[in-house]
Amino acid sequence: MKKTILGLGAVFIFMASFSKADLEKEKAVATTVAANHAFFQVSAGEKLINKSDCLGCHNKTNKIIGPAYVEVAKKYANTEKNVNYLADKIIKGGTGVWGTMPMTAHATLKKEDAKLMAKYILSLRKK
Repeated sequence: MKKTILGLGAVFIFMASFSKADLEKEKAVATTVAANHAFFQVSAGEKLINKSDCLGCHNKTNKIIGPAYVEVAKKYANTEKNVNYLADKIIKGGTGVWGTMPMTAHATLKKEDAKLMAKYILSLRKK
């Protein structure tokens, strides 16, 4: 009887040690996943761009009909003045800055949303 209790006690301790190690591994994995998730979060401006028709003419890194967002970011410093300028261009449309192809106006877009989009684009500037 004593051997059975002693054996069960040893098994219990053995199992408990694995549970603690597994718990530590799970915490480490959860921390890594949370850190990676924060790294890959999408900004509000990028979400707005992804839901709009912008991607029909623009791409983050490659010219399509209009310039790539990284090219726009190279041309304009990330200042409040440029954010407002680009937000107005997004809303009103325009032509002549990047060639003869006109950019479609987005008159129904709210100014604050256009500013978020412009801030995202300008954030792509390499330092």
